[in-house]
Amino acid sequence: MAGKQIWIVDDDIYIGDLLEELLTREGYQVCRAYSGTEVLLLLSNTKPDLVLLDLMLPGRSGEEVLPKLVGIPVIVISAKIDTDSKVDLLLGGAADYVTKPFDSKELLARIAVQFRKIEAREKENSTSLVFEEITMDLEKHQVMVYGDSVKLTRTEYAILKLLMQNPTQVITKSVLLDRISEDTPDCLESSLKVHVSNLRKKLRESSGKDYIEAVWGIGFKMANA
Repeated sequence: MAGKQIWIVDDDIYIGDLLEELLTREGYQVCRAYSGTEVLLLLSNTKPDLVLLDLMLPGRSGEEVLPKLVGIPVIVISAKIDTDSKVDLLLGGAADYVTKPFDSKELLARIAVQFRKIEAREKENSTSLVFEEITMDLEKHQVMVYGDSVKLTRTEYAILKLLMQNPTQVITKSVLLDRISEDTPDCLESSLKVHVSNLRKKLRESSGKDYIEAVWGIGFKMANA
């Protein structure tokens, strides 16, 4: 999450300073704006990864600015606590709503949730997967290692795809079989080990490296470099 740019839109200097210190400490890039008009000027030149938006702003109010922030996750931070206001804002495009005074840990968690949602959407919409020297073209159903094509069976391709989609996780044998069953109904628990072994061999022959790690008694994962 570090390196993401977050805009703090609040005319309260104390709260703005508090947020800036909190976010900077977490590794986020911070940009400050003190009015709704200033936000719109900034928006004409650049686009943030997320906006923390107060409602009571000089110039244009937060409610007026919100519809202009299309495609950007906005967490409203406001002293307004009535349910109708929260509902209206969420229906109007806000990703989340935090009431002032807020808890710093809760706010950071809500920000992290928004970035995880973005990453999940990007992963779903991506047409390729990359892990170290392996590139998988999801449209062409092609796997390349160091730029050279590696011919895989349907089952091997499905196994590699699932592992590359979750490169830091151990995928259990039961989950692996369940997730690839739609594409490869012929893959059974008794033959899974053979398919994985053949896949590892093909990748190793193309690179000299072993990209798949067996976690004894549990399942498989992409190997750490």
